[in-house]
Amino acid sequence: MSRNEEPKFEMPTLAILAGGIATRLGSITQQTPKSLIPVAGEPFILHQLRLAKREGVEKVVLCAGYLGEQIQEFVGNGERFGLRVSFSFDGPKLLGTGGALKKALSSLSEVFMVMYGDSYLDTSYATIVDGFRRAGKKGLMAVYCNEDRWDKSNIEFNDGTVVTYDKKKQNTNMKFIDYGLVVLRAEVFETWPGNQPFDLADVYQRLVEEGQMAGYEVSERFYEIGSHQGLEETDQYLSETRKAHVVY
Repeated sequence: MSRNEEPKFEMPTLAILAGGIATRLGSITQQTPKSLIPVAGEPFILHQLRLAKREGVEKVVLCAGYLGEQIQEFVGNGERFGLRVSFSFDGPKLLGTGGALKKALSSLSEVFMVMYGDSYLDTSYATIVDGFRRAGKKGLMAVYCNEDRWDKSNIEFNDGTVVTYDKKKQNTNMKFIDYGLVVLRAEVFETWPGNQPFDLADVYQRLVEEGQMAGYEVSERFYEIGSHQGLEETDQYLSETRKAHVVY
């Protein structure tokens, strides 16, 4: 399905997990949250929001923690980006990726998308959401045939289903990696503790074990700013493609 043939329906809310401390970047993030690191001459979150708008997203919930007030001051309510943006803060203690998402559920739609605050995923979001609707499962994970090129592959993917997912115990059958964009039903979090830290990867792994995680293969590589090398590659990519995007 080409971009011109994308299905027409209301896009789910997009949750962006932007609460991490970003220790791998060292001094760069001591006073500046990762979302506001300059990339291609602009704060990184601007690139993410611009892409979300391009892909038909209307509402974004930013799950913030470390230095999150700076992100909120920059983004505001999202009106200048053509979006409706709200914030969900971890509070006194960081809740981890899973705990932060559970806390934000009241601001999310029954079906929502989730991505990380350090990812730039230049692909068709509507096509991925359509894949979720067709699969009829509780979750769908976009996957990329990585073969250990950009990071360690952690997924066995076969016939539209994530067969195995494990970020800690990889094996030679794992040719794919989680792309960084997942569609979920809110009910997935009913059995997970509230106001307690837990990892979203554990939620994904449980869904896989229950046979409730569909997969959708994308062909575009992912970009990230969670490491120095990733930051350099993303800066180069966005610098080269910047002229193709609307500048606010």
